[in-house]
Amino acid sequence: MEEKIFIGDGENELLLSFGKLALTLQRVGADYLLIITGGGAHLGCVVMAEPRRSLTGIGRSSSSSVLNASGHKDELLCRPLAERLAAQKNARVVCTGGFHIDEITPAQLQELDRAVKGISFV
Repeated sequence: MEEKIFIGDGENELLLSFGKLALTLQRVGADYLLIITGGGAHLGCVVMAEPRRSLTGIGRSSSSSVLNASGHKDELLCRPLAERLAAQKNARVVCTGGFHIDEITPAQLQELDRAVKGISFV
């Protein structure tokens, strides 16, 4: 079971064994802007998520659109967080940013994935 990590408005940091992941959450009217950076900070993708009724008919979910910079994998961080936040807050969410570590290992990628899966928004 993943450890839950609670993220609120403003600046938040997750410490990983190989660096830190910074998440900045900001209200923009009724919507949210989430900026993710770590390692060599950059803008590798932009995700916009819109809340919608779940396709199962129970609860709420979200749909998203993604723009990736060529060769970047930052969508793997931004998309699930944007979609989760949009569904939870019933608001439009834009998530952007980038996380870059030279020669990241498979174990470090797994650690990062577990951390992202454990993030909950308050």
